[in-house]
Amino acid sequence: MTFKRPNKKWTIVWFIFALIFVLAVFPVPAQKPIKYVERATGQIKIENVYGEKWLDWLYHNPVGEASLWIIAKRKIVTSIYGDMMDKQSSAAKIQPFIKEYDVDISIAQQQNFKSFNNFFTRKLKPEARPIVADSLAVASPADGKILAYSNVKNSDFYIKGFRFNVQSFLSNPELAKKYKDGSMIVFRLAPPDYHRYHFPVSGATSSSNTKIEGDYYSVNPLALRKKAEIFWLNKREYGVIKSLVFGDVMMVEVGATMVGSMVQTYTGTTVKKGEEKGYFKFGGSTVVLLFEKDKIKIDDDLLINSSKGLETTVKMGEQIGVKK
Repeated sequence: MTFKRPNKKWTIVWFIFALIFVLAVFPVPAQKPIKYVERATGQIKIENVYGEKWLDWLYHNPVGEASLWIIAKRKIVTSIYGDMMDKQSSAAKIQPFIKEYDVDISIAQQQNFKSFNNFFTRKLKPEARPIVADSLAVASPADGKILAYSNVKNSDFYIKGFRFNVQSFLSNPELAKKYKDGSMIVFRLAPPDYHRYHFPVSGATSSSNTKIEGDYYSVNPLALRKKAEIFWLNKREYGVIKSLVFGDVMMVEVGATMVGSMVQTYTGTTVKKGEEKGYFKFGGSTVVLLFEKDKIKIDDDLLINSSKGLETTVKMGEQIGVKK
């Protein structure tokens, strides 16, 4: 009786598949928890991250990183998932999500939702988010967690020694010159947050944004610790608000993994502080404000916390800075 020797080519193929499987299930090193400051109390808290295990795997496992490069950062994946969140069947995810992340639904204008995206893009009752009345104050454009820098050129960004590249971010060298020594405030919206964004100051603006194509990496710190340049790799769009008080304020919306789209809802060319500008569909997202040099004095607590590498929670409409 004779036995055929295994085909060498298939032996190599099976070995590669086995290696990939072993690497894929290899435990991800424990990551530092995401700590932030709750502004209302001053307490340091730990964030309950949506999809934390999945993010850890994508950004800290070799097979996960390969999957991120080949598939996860692509628009088609985000579009498919965004479409799923528009389907009526996705409404079954709402109540478990509300419970898991302690979402205050009582402040929403409606209580019944047709889909998860319908819930995700919910509007709030006006009294739930009062707008700071002082004309010399800047209002937070969104709910979320803030990192603030009085001089973006001289500040660490997520990783010690890493500087934010304004030119790459705006993809416009001439425009970037206006903000290279200016101030920057980054608002990170996690999935449980209110996902509509508003104008931080009053002024004049274009009726449409400038769009910059890009990828769809996660904007969560778990990802940024590994790849801090995500902000100028992701899809983004920006507009300039011409303010008599604060000069030309750049407002940029940044897409992310599973963000179905950024929808601009405002019309006209004159805007009022606190007026809605648009909303993000499903996923965590980011709003970035850029101010010209010496145009804003960012609130001290935001700067101090940021210098320690800690984000600070804010609500849309509350003061984040004043005229310098």
